[in-house]
Amino acid sequence: MFSRTRTLPFIPLASKVCAPQLEALYSTHIVGDKPVLVRDFIHSSLYHPLHGYFSQRSRSVGVLPNAIKFNQLQGRLAYMRYLDNIYRQSDISWFTPVELFKPWYAHAIAEAIMRTANFSVPLKIYEIGGGSGTCAKGIMDYIMLNAPAKVYNSMTYISVEISPSLAEVQRETVGVVRSHIPKFRVECRDAADRSGWGHVEQQPCWVIMLEVLDNLPHDLIYAESQNSSWMEVWVERQHDRETFGELYKPLQDSLITRCVEIMDLDKTKTTHSTAVSTLKSIWSKVYPKPRRCWLPTGCLKLLEVLHEVLPKMSLIASDFSYLPDVKIPGERAPLVSTKKDGSSSDYDDYMQAKGDADIFFPTDFWLLERIDHYCSGWLKLHGDHSSKKGKKRRTIMLETSSFMEEFGLPTKTRTKDGYNPLLDDFKNTKFYLSVPTHNIK
Repeated sequence: MFSRTRTLPFIPLASKVCAPQLEALYSTHIVGDKPVLVRDFIHSSLYHPLHGYFSQRSRSVGVLPNAIKFNQLQGRLAYMRYLDNIYRQSDISWFTPVELFKPWYAHAIAEAIMRTANFSVPLKIYEIGGGSGTCAKGIMDYIMLNAPAKVYNSMTYISVEISPSLAEVQRETVGVVRSHIPKFRVECRDAADRSGWGHVEQQPCWVIMLEVLDNLPHDLIYAESQNSSWMEVWVERQHDRETFGELYKPLQDSLITRCVEIMDLDKTKTTHSTAVSTLKSIWSKVYPKPRRCWLPTGCLKLLEVLHEVLPKMSLIASDFSYLPDVKIPGERAPLVSTKKDGSSSDYDDYMQAKGDADIFFPTDFWLLERIDHYCSGWLKLHGDHSSKKGKKRRTIMLETSSFMEEFGLPTKTRTKDGYNPLLDDFKNTKFYLSVPTHNIK
């Protein structure tokens, strides 16, 4: 069974568990007089300083006052009731998995780092989108208690956070342990903006991204039929000035074209015989079937920057591999979800999100791996004959349950009757681990 942790008391297999939202603030300022690419529309809908979904909700990510004592709960029903009570007492939008399962979720990530980190150099960890700071505190706690003293004393933990309000929450959360304070800092900026990183970091480091990929801007491409060329989609205001419509243009944006090449979307045009291609062309004219495909261009941009400024980074990312009940058309389409009067509802058109709805995407982990290898220089695109040598990376994808069983303590999140929400309810999430090797191509 697949579900979303959005409507209480029915908790999804893995998701953002939403509480009653603040009063929706609909905005028509997301798009100006000129058309914008879909990724820019999504970025504004989520992050616009005045009209964006996250900007309107300073308490969008919740902090539990105390860790949940799973061993004292009878089972699933007791766990659901416990969560329901928490949400009724707070006005936050959701609790992240690292918050619901603190400190055990963060401890598992810390253990994964400790097993493979190079302790001959000071440990440096970057976290992109650190939420409430619970992951940072949990990791630093674990290293303080389990690693050699010199590792903890020389470590640096840097949170790159785009939200000023969340940045402050992170400082407060980590600052509870005074010895963490000089080792931790928050840089309030966009991690995908190269200018914010400064010089290239040549030392090994770790990058953590938990539930970051799902909210990164995506682009949309469209084709009129099975045999038509892809076109990039733009969003423009309609004549009534209150609604939006789509505008289609030939592929020309560099991020989109690179993403299409990485995905090898046009491979079918060169792999079929002339007879097969002719038959497909005739069939597409008789029974045309429009195609829509969502591209993780925000992920591509972020990883390009990270590989440039942190060439020796090791990466741990976790996110949704599948989202149920998606109404938006297209491959890898997002859920666009809002809450009104305490009940959630999903839009069937992404352009209906005008700052009042969360927009989040499933992660294609196979594609994530290809983007990772492309950004490291190991995967070459067609026609790329440059002499630049890329570095191969060792990568692995694990179900969340497998990751926790390998690096964590699953017994800590198990209820009396054996039900374990971390292992049983997060079937549609995965971990992606990527570390550099010494191989040169």
